[in-house]
Amino acid sequence: MPSPEQPAPFSTVLRTASSEEHEAAEQSSFMSHLLGGRLGVEAYADLTGQLWFVYRALEGRNAELADHPVAGPFIDPALLRTAAIERDLRHLRGPDWRTGLEPLPATAAYVARVEELAAGWPAGYLAHHYTRYLGDLSGGQIIRGIAEKTWGFERKGDGVHFYVFEDVANPAAFKRDYRAKLDAAGLALDEVERRRVVEECKRAFTLNGAIFRDLDARYPLSA
Repeated sequence: MPSPEQPAPFSTVLRTASSEEHEAAEQSSFMSHLLGGRLGVEAYADLTGQLWFVYRALEGRNAELADHPVAGPFIDPALLRTAAIERDLRHLRGPDWRTGLEPLPATAAYVARVEELAAGWPAGYLAHHYTRYLGDLSGGQIIRGIAEKTWGFERKGDGVHFYVFEDVANPAAFKRDYRAKLDAAGLALDEVERRRVVEECKRAFTLNGAIFRDLDARYPLSA
């Protein structure tokens, strides 16, 4: 057990402190129904469309954040998802995929928060970066496999490009390196700032879960 002189690694603190919010988001009715095969491909396309808004916000200030001492080390071209999402949406919704695509209220709130942090509090932005990208490299791969099987997408092909990190040769090693960067970032922050980032991490999972709830209202199923 870490001594007072050796606090727990920041990556561990983030994971354990946000576990309840993380689990709540993962166990949403919408995701349970989607991954259980109870919803059609249009619901999957709808989720993908909402993620497009989120990732445009996450990646919109990368050039500015690249030089930030805390957030900068995490700005990695290998993680960029916007173009992959757009490729999926062309497959899922056709060449006019932008037509009729609007953010749900929860998506708009999430986007506003990410944009606010990217512009004014990069350490807080990092909480959202961690929540999304490390999740995509982990649980996101389960979603990819189910999507391929359920809707007949070609493995690593159109419809699931969002979940395929072609420039990440070794996902396990990449995630270890990412967590090491988180630990270094934690050492660069004072205790008050670390606590603020932890709370923002919880908020990130809550905002994700709110999108699922909005989608659940759009695709209701009886229990």
